[in-house]
Amino acid sequence: MTDSTLLFHLSDIHFGLEHNRALDWVAGEIASRKPAAVLITGDLTMRARQREFDAARDWILSLPAPVTVEVGNHDLPYFNPIERFFDPYKRFRGMESVVEKELDLPGIAVVPLKTAARMQPRLDWSKGWVSDAALAKCLSAIDALPAGKKVLVTAHHPLVEVGTKGTALTHGGTRALAELAKRNVAAVLTGHVHDPFDLRQDTANGPVRMIGAGTLSQRIRSTPQSFNELRFEPDGSLHAEARNLQDVPTEAMKIDDVPEDAMPPRQPGEPVAPVNAVPRVDPPVH
Repeated sequence: MTDSTLLFHLSDIHFGLEHNRALDWVAGEIASRKPAAVLITGDLTMRARQREFDAARDWILSLPAPVTVEVGNHDLPYFNPIERFFDPYKRFRGMESVVEKELDLPGIAVVPLKTAARMQPRLDWSKGWVSDAALAKCLSAIDALPAGKKVLVTAHHPLVEVGTKGTALTHGGTRALAELAKRNVAAVLTGHVHDPFDLRQDTANGPVRMIGAGTLSQRIRSTPQSFNELRFEPDGSLHAEARNLQDVPTEAMKIDDVPEDAMPPRQPGEPVAPVNAVPRVDPPVH
């Protein structure tokens, strides 16, 4: 590989409450920059209504790049429990080929990890859950890759808390990170919390980089609409940059520290430390 591989990481578009200027801006960037792939880490819709999925499908399939899509908690049927339990992907019709799709790109592969669950033994089903089966499927796909192949893992929920206003509280996330640390994983890409981040999480098996994309919807939390531009370099390094639609100073888009009380219980010697997370500020689109 002699050239870097450009990837766009989007998340939490929430059709039904989408931000049209942000979507037009991102579509224009994809058309002009021609990334090798677009990685969407879940929450395509607001309430999993069919009209929202139809709009998501039309927009995603219009993009001139390979796409893989994770399933977010908002993408599971809200108002039809029978469908939620027995046919939760029914409304993805017409774009099944891009859902949880593995990608083999120059120098790097993309492997999905499911974190959205149709039901959980707790009241808040919006939070993350890594089942034994989901983790085994992800690890098996990674282990089947050629030796030395770098991997990006795509999931919806951050596997541990990352200090953002939104929380993931992902069951099984610490265990999943420890397993991923044994493998050639360049980063775990997620969404859900609607704010970008770039952190390094230590595990019993070594560190894992965690990169989160913001939202392209009207449901902003601490930062405006954004997406991540990722560049995988020939030397194996991965550069991440948050691309922000609004005129917000760089410092306002950075997470300087992760508060201790935001973290789930960790084993001794597993601190969290931020790594470089310097976003690019883009002018408003008119």
